[in-house]
Amino acid sequence: MLLLSRKSITIPFVICACILGIGLIQFPQLQKLINHKQSASLETLEKEIKSEKLRLKVLQQMPSFSYDNLIGDLVYLNFLQYFGDDQVRDKTGYSLSPEYFEIILKHDPRFLEAYRSLSVSTSLYAAMPERAIAISEKGLKSLSPSVPDKSYYVWRYKGVDELLFLGNAKAAQKSFATAANWASKFSDAESQMIANTSQRTAEFLSRNPNSKYAQIATWAIVLNNQIDERTRKRAIREIEALGGKVITTPEGINKIIFPPKD
Repeated sequence: MLLLSRKSITIPFVICACILGIGLIQFPQLQKLINHKQSASLETLEKEIKSEKLRLKVLQQMPSFSYDNLIGDLVYLNFLQYFGDDQVRDKTGYSLSPEYFEIILKHDPRFLEAYRSLSVSTSLYAAMPERAIAISEKGLKSLSPSVPDKSYYVWRYKGVDELLFLGNAKAAQKSFATAANWASKFSDAESQMIANTSQRTAEFLSRNPNSKYAQIATWAIVLNNQIDERTRKRAIREIEALGGKVITTPEGINKIIFPPKD
């Protein structure tokens, strides 16, 4: 009995130590990137990016010991550190973004916030919408209209990527229609608003796959997604280029003035 008791204490301790090791394996390299951002040469930064990519590959293949959510959270924190380092990203780009999300959503496919970050970082910044969509599609296999709460947003993010970055109006129409269907199953104001706007976007696309109105409405989704300043400016530029106009109220609410429907 004493032996069993010791095992019951030791095994969880060893597992937790392994998980901590998995979480920390990335920090040294990320800290190097941050510490060197003022003086490091592009060649040095690129070497460190290659090392970080290798670490992510190792992490992708390591067992989770049933601590999937913890791993997902730790890697997401690493991603935020990576993504938020603007000075280094301006030099090296955002090519590692999808590598982080391959791991995050493999271990926690119901991590709703991760899908929004995936869309912005991988489609908009890394210019890899195909990767973002493929990762989303894999994660969607583990979702349902009610799990997790507000899971219909994942279909919206996917529709945004398909329409704005791939120009695939047919796929985007299907994604927005599915978002509308999932959201319509709930009676709260937010879900009903998402159901209505998603359905309207899907209908616009069905009538006119090249609809500027639908594209503006989709950029408006990006604009109102609690984004960073760079993405906000990009969304406003795209809306204005399509003939729309953005008015920001003193309360910080963005109002979109649409051109005549096409």
